[in-house]
Amino acid sequence: MDTLLNNCKIASKELLKLSNDDRNKLLLNISNALKDENNINVILKANEMDVANAHNNGISQVMVDRLSLNKNKILSIADSIIDVMKLPNYIGEVIEEWTTETGLKIKKVRVPFGVIAAVFESRPNVAVDISVLTLKTANACVLKGGKEAINTNKALVNIMKNAIKDIINPNVITLIESTDRSATDELIRKKEYIDLLIPRGSKRLINYIVENSKVPYIETGAGNCSLYIHKDADIEKAIKVAINAKIQRPSVCNAIENILVDEDILDKFLPKLNDAFNGNNMFNKKIEIRADEKALKYVDGFKATEEDYYTEYNDYIVAIKTVKNVDEAIFFINEHSTKHSESIITENMDAYLKFVNEVDSACVYHNASTRFTDGGEFGFGAEIGISTTKLHARGPMGLKEITTYKYIIDGKNGECRK
Repeated sequence: MDTLLNNCKIASKELLKLSNDDRNKLLLNISNALKDENNINVILKANEMDVANAHNNGISQVMVDRLSLNKNKILSIADSIIDVMKLPNYIGEVIEEWTTETGLKIKKVRVPFGVIAAVFESRPNVAVDISVLTLKTANACVLKGGKEAINTNKALVNIMKNAIKDIINPNVITLIESTDRSATDELIRKKEYIDLLIPRGSKRLINYIVENSKVPYIETGAGNCSLYIHKDADIEKAIKVAINAKIQRPSVCNAIENILVDEDILDKFLPKLNDAFNGNNMFNKKIEIRADEKALKYVDGFKATEEDYYTEYNDYIVAIKTVKNVDEAIFFINEHSTKHSESIITENMDAYLKFVNEVDSACVYHNASTRFTDGGEFGFGAEIGISTTKLHARGPMGLKEITTYKYIIDGKNGECRK
């Protein structure tokens, strides 16, 4: 572990010598390599092994779908790299500058962190997203994926390293191949090599990092998100958003887990939702409903427990809660959410303003699906994670969020402090 991390740290210094054009060439080479037919076949064979292992280990179909790749998905990943290439270069940007009374000119300049480590779970595209974003910002990266995608991650990292080796030391992308828990334990304590740690995955993984890491980290990922249907909602709009936010991709962190409904419109909204969640939707998927006693009068489902409202299911399951008004909805969300993404459906501007001002989450929506909480959707090209904390980044983290800054101070006459 020490050798791998030290080699990555040494290689990271070379990135500081590259221009933005040089770093974009790294990204272009990776994109082209991922489009190569031979490389695509290598990735797909590796992914087939991971998918087969997932089935054998009893992993849910929803999570297997999240793990699986096909040619079109790989080509889409490759194309997304070009979008990152086109983004501005922030390294070296002068954020602000001023001159002091003593004549010193001070500039606050954006710089890379150095080495960013990411601990993540089953989604193999994450290895590419993180590598590309870090290289664009002159950071090196250490990748520690889960055992579910180990073969896919190995194939992807080997292809990326081969694509850049003629330009820079390929150790700027480093994969920890061990899938043992001990490897994660060791990695998150190596603050002498790693400048920033970003965990991406389940609530259990995030909590483990929070409780054990010695490396500075940004808490990301866990998404217990809620959709609130206000009494002045457009019902058809609410059904449309509920279907998208719950069913399109239930395994991702920006899918909703809770639906809150004002008691005044239970009879108007819930029968239609029940019909949609019984398979009458564009995805032809059924949703298991867990609801309180008032809501159960209008839906087919099971009695919800308090624990259900705290649960990130990552599955075709939703919990429904009856509330009296917007104040009760806000209180419930602030108590139960992971501060990721929440949405209100209403045509009432007072309720809208109250909700977006008082809900303490990274992303708060009005009349739209929480599924938009994504670096690509926000125009960041990709994301290195979705921060649910407030220091130093919040929400989808793009290029700026994986930089820091330093002060450069220029004197004229050998200024000395009195």
